[in-house]
Amino acid sequence: MLALLATPVWADVPEGWDGQTEHRSPDFLHALGVYLGAPLLLFALIALAVYLPAMIRGERLLPDHSGGEAQWIGGPRQGVAELPAADGEDSRAGGASGSW
Repeated sequence: MLALLATPVWADVPEGWDGQTEHRSPDFLHALGVYLGAPLLLFALIALAVYLPAMIRGERLLPDHSGGEAQWIGGPRQGVAELPAADGEDSRAGGASGSW
């Protein structure tokens, strides 16, 4: 049964496959559209797909650079009041030190 289904198809050879190929070089505007326009359009569509849902929800898109509340992660719970004060000139408590 499969041998009978495997008969050759009687179709003509498509145009351009008979050994006579015609090379056509694209003009400048076509090449510019393919190599510059298509990537820019793709970039714009991806950016729109990323930012549009947030804009619809009313979220802020730019970070807030206001001062805000200072945070000391892993520091004392009461702030700098818990830090020991410097005892004398050679004490290393109370913060950073430097010398020239």
